[in-house]
Parts: sequence; structure tokens; C-alpha cells
Amino acid sequence: MTDDAVPGRRDGVTRRQLGRCTLALGGALVLAPLPAGPAPAAAHDRRPTLRHGSPERAGLLAAHLDQLVTDAQVFLGPSPKHPWYAGAVLLAGRGGTVALHRPIGSAVRYAAYDETTDTGVELPAGEQIPMAEDTVFDLASVSKLFTSILAVQQIERGALELTATVASYLPEFGAAGKQDITVRQLLTHTSGFRSWIPLYSAPTYEGKLRLIWNEAPLNAPGSTYLYSDLNLISLQLVLEKITGRPLDTLLRTEITGPLGMRRTRFNPPASWRPRIAATEDARKPWSGLDRGMVHGEVHDENAFSLGGVAGHAGVFSTAWDLAVLGRTLLNGGSYGRARILRPESVELMFTDFNTAFPGDEHGLGFELYQHWYMGAMATPRTAGHTGFTGTSLVLDPTTDSFLVVLGNSVHPVRSWRSGSAPRVAAANNMARAVRVRPEGGRKAWFAGMANSTSATLTLPALDTSAGGALLRCALWWDTEPRSDVLALEASTDGTTWQPVPFTTDRHGEDPQDHGTGTVTGWSGRAWHRLTARLPAAGGLVLRWRYTTDQLYVGRGAYVDELRVTTREGVAFDEARPADAARITAVGWAPSAD
Repeated sequence: MTDDAVPGRRDGVTRRQLGRCTLALGGALVLAPLPAGPAPAAAHDRRPTLRHGSPERAGLLAAHLDQLVTDAQVFLGPSPKHPWYAGAVLLAGRGGTVALHRPIGSAVRYAAYDETTDTGVELPAGEQIPMAEDTVFDLASVSKLFTSILAVQQIERGALELTATVASYLPEFGAAGKQDITVRQLLTHTSGFRSWIPLYSAPTYEGKLRLIWNEAPLNAPGSTYLYSDLNLISLQLVLEKITGRPLDTLLRTEITGPLGMRRTRFNPPASWRPRIAATEDARKPWSGLDRGMVHGEVHDENAFSLGGVAGHAGVFSTAWDLAVLGRTLLNGGSYGRARILRPESVELMFTDFNTAFPGDEHGLGFELYQHWYMGAMATPRTAGHTGFTGTSLVLDPTTDSFLVVLGNSVHPVRSWRSGSAPRVAAANNMARAVRVRPEGGRKAWFAGMANSTSATLTLPALDTSAGGALLRCALWWDTEPRSDVLALEASTDGTTWQPVPFTTDRHGEDPQDHGTGTVTGWSGRAWHRLTARLPAAGGLVLRWRYTTDQLYVGRGAYVDELRVTTREGVAFDEARPADAARITAVGWAPSAD
């Protein structure tokens, strides 16, 4: 199962992005093979391991982490009618420091769901289980990341080829028009498969396989992006065939064992049950199976019917263990003395292979640049995944930060939860916790991170009639692409505004012309120097106008060191207190971070 996605945008694959050891051969991506099994990290290559620490130690702003928790607690109440989740565990950090690790709400609250009244039947207070830091969650589709990592390991070792057809490993798979589907298409959800089929309707394992073999693609392979559980289920079958080992064994020996992820596995034992968050009162018609309150077993019907071990769902884990996995990937594949992937392989997982499908950016297994749950953490390099049960992992290599939100949002029933508002709120606060240092003085002008807003920063009327007038300033922007726009405008009457084209220049890069007088999207989370030629006028008013839509926002826009010169000298300089006092800000505010 999956959550619905909202479009974004990302630049395409480059040879440089694929890394020095990746060879581009006739469109095929090949990694030089490594020996089988996880490798130890070289002594000089060991990267941060996790420890709890203060926000300051992590380089994060404590107030925004506090707000992250406050906002998350709101969703324990009506959102808008029912709670979005019964509880959650929130974990956020940067570098090797976990600066926030907070449980909220309940891991187990309800005994059942009453469909006649659309209410949850609560357990007696003494039988409810509060959320704890080490609560174990059914990760749902976040499990796909583990299957994807296992596949990339096999690519490293030469046992699996990214551009090879699936049928070359599983001949039965080639039936019903699937003979051209490749491993890469499984990993990027471009195989043509429909979203899912009810494998649980077949009573035997062999019958479930026949359903897959006989399934015809809905779209021509490679022609369309369509997220499908069948992709990762098929990849599981490939991995088990080429390794001769079941997926749960591969998970243990290749990922969780080497990384010390002791609370991550398929099919948790009964002894774990008091520490596991409950999911749904699974009954028809909203569920495919009649199981009652699911607690300690996989929620997904197909994964359950496959014995709890499936490529698309079934992994259980904790927030800490997921953070270890995230830290490993941000480290380039190593954690402490263990290495599970080469840096070039991690780069592939974080590289967009879906440039033909803007808005559906996807690496190998990882989703990229998705504001709909990554919020303001979303960048072209930000990688993550969500799970139907209310789980998510977001990794931002640009700031070396990570966010884990594990909620039991289908407890007691899936219909109570819609959208990804808690994930977005948490990610926005996490992004805001990473400081943007002013380019010049102690503070810069910040447009904020509000939705559905139009914020203006207006300079006083200036005499540019002498000609040769130039605006120079420092500019920083990271907005939801196309939807949220920062514009530079000029007026001589205060009513009619015209765009002012400008050029931005970032150290080490070619200057960029902005002929429409606007910027939007990603700028590298770095300051740019701006130059704009201004029209000659006796009373020219300049303003920055930042507009956002009602859905999502980026990290926002900053302006610093505003200065206007003419042939006659300096007409305005923000560094002069008298000039700075004449700026009119609506929605903008001075910010030191």
C-alpha cells in the first residue's frame, strides 16, 4: 500500500553523480563487483555513529525541535474529525547526534473499531500501552527500502544487473507481456504494473506466484510511473533466486546484523508484542481479510498471506534502528566498523532515474524531492519513503540531517487517516531547525514559511533618474517549485508593479539570468549575489514579493545586504541604520537564523 504523491521537480542524472567507479556502458549502469557479504569499513573511512545529544551539539535550533513536538501532539486530537494517529515516536538529528527522540500518545489504545458509530472501542486504561522510545512499528512500505538495499548489494557483487530483464532471472515472470521489464524498472516503479493485486485471494504460495506470472502490465514498461507493490514483491523473488536465501535471512545477514539493528526484523516474536504498536481492526469490507485487531503481525494483507516476509511490506523496526539505517546511508554506506554499501551505490540510490516523469523523482528504491511528506526538507537530493501504517523516513544529504516519524495511523481503522499533514509539519520544523546564517550582518530578512501568503519587503522611494542604477544584494531561496515564487518588482506610483529582471551569481558557478524577475525551487541552499539594472525614475519603489500556495512550502527566502547605487553615488544602503529603518516589511522579519 502507499500514500498518494504530489509532484515536485528534480534535475537529471549526470555522469559525475554516478561516481567515479560507475561505468556508463550503452545505457547500462555497471558497478565493479565486490566480494559477497558486508565489508568492514576502512579505519580512515569510519563515519559518525549515533548518540543522543543536545540540539546545539547537532547544530540545530532547539526552539524549532520543541515546536516539532508541539505540532505533532496536535494530531493526537481531531485531525479534522478523528486523530491522525493514536501515538507516534519522533526522532530527529544531524550528523552523529540525535537531538530529539520523543514518544507521544499511545502504542495500543483501542480494542476494536465500531463501524456503526465510527468510533474506537477503547481498552480499559490499565490495558492501554503508552508509546515509548523503543516502541516497535510495522513499517509497511518503508520495508521497500530494505529490499532495495539488498538488490543494490547484489548489483555491487555482480550477481544482479540493473538493466537486465527480470525474466532473465525468473523465466516464468516473462509471461503476459512482461518479458522486457528490467530490474531498474522494478526499483523505480516504471515497470507498467498496476498498483497491486489481491495475492491473498490465492490459497497457496504457488497460486500467488501464478497470479504474478499471469499479470499483464497496465502500461508499456518504461512508459509510465505507477507506484506498485508488485515491483518489490517481484524483486524479492529475484533476490531469493540469485542468492538461494529467503528475504528475512538476507535482511538479517546483510543489513540488520552488521549494523546492530537488533529491533528490526520480519515476523517479530511473541515476546516483542508488549513493545509493538497496534495497527488496525482488520475486517471486511475495509480490509481484504477478517483478522480483528492486528497487533504484532504485519498489517498488509498480501504480506500477511506471504507468511509475513515480503519485498514490499512486513519489516518491523524502531525509530532508533531506522535512524541507524539513515545515518549509514548519509555516511555513504558505512556505520562504525560495518559497511553495507559502497558510496557510489548510495549515490545511485539517491540519483533520479525518472527524469522522464517530473514530479515522480525516484532513485533506486528511494523517493526523491517529494514535498507532500518531506515538507521543507525536500531538495533534489532528499531521499525517503512512507508507509501506509503512518511511518516515514526522510534523509537530507544537503544538511546531513534525518527525520523519523513513526505513527500508528491506522489504529483503530485506516479511514480515520488521510493525507500527510503530521509528516509535513514535522519536516517543516526540522528544516527550520537548520540555521541559515546571514550573509553579511547579524540578521537577514526572512519571508517565513507560511502557506497561502503574500509577503512583501519594500524599499523607500528612490531617485534613480541619474541613470545607471543598480540593485545589489544577497539572495537565498528554497521554495516549492513553480508553486511558490519570489519576485522582484518596481513601481513609480505604488500601485502598478513591473517585474525587474536580475542576475544571480554563486561562487564557482556561471551567472544565471532571471529575465522574469523571479526565482522558484531549489538554489543549492547557498547565498547568491544578485545584480539588477533599475529603470530611471524620480521616485522608484522596489519590493520583494514572496507568494506561496495552500499546499506545501520550502525553507523559504532570505534577502540581505540591500544596496542601490546610481551614477551619482549610493541611493540606499541597508547597512546605514537610517536607510534600514525605512524598509517596510509585511510578512518578512529580520532573522539571525
